[in-house]
Amino acid sequence: MSPPAAPPLIVIPDPRFIMGTDLFSPGNAPVPGLGSVENKSVPITESLAAAALEGGADAIQLRAKGLSGPALVALGRRLAALCRARGALFFVNDDAAAALACGADGVHVGPGDSAPQEARRLLGERGLVGVSVYTDDDLAAAEEAHAAYVAVGAVYPTRTKEIAVVGLASLRRWRARTSLPIVAIGGIDAANAAAAIGAGADGVAVISAVCGAPDPAAAVRVLRARVLEALAAGQS
Repeated sequence: MSPPAAPPLIVIPDPRFIMGTDLFSPGNAPVPGLGSVENKSVPITESLAAAALEGGADAIQLRAKGLSGPALVALGRRLAALCRARGALFFVNDDAAAALACGADGVHVGPGDSAPQEARRLLGERGLVGVSVYTDDDLAAAEEAHAAYVAVGAVYPTRTKEIAVVGLASLRRWRARTSLPIVAIGGIDAANAAAAIGAGADGVAVISAVCGAPDPAAAVRVLRARVLEALAAGQS
């Protein structure tokens, strides 16, 4: 079973860049004056996703660890509808059951999440499974589950997640190890996306480059153009 091509640009909408606090951290308390996590973060997440799709994002990945199950599924259903209307893919992070319940195209899993094989069992052969890889065992699990892509990073320093920086050299090593599509993540922006593609990535996933931009839709347009230019250059 050959995997589909990786989305050139995956956007992970993160309301922390608007609200200025880590609202999606597990066990966090409501911030005084802001109200509940769900009341404030959900509309911001939707707004960021809509702006990213307006700019031409190829996929949206919902990462919202602080939301309850029903709230996560409700938000996922709305984002799935937005993505369908724009011809984009929609992934849910970590939770294959929630991805199935909200009609997502797939799920993204990694170490500590449900196993890629379990995600494949729940979603069936038509579901798309993205897998973060850090070890050879991670890669073997991704290949066994017929992953749609593997995510490699952090390629560059990033503030949005505590993860070691692996650099372009590591990206090249993973490219030599697998025929699965690779999505580069971690500190990717318009200035360095082409270098990640040149090192072997088939696409990129971004948070701050879009969510922290004054105009998220415009940021997506520029970033996606850089990615597509680099992909075309690699094929020529």
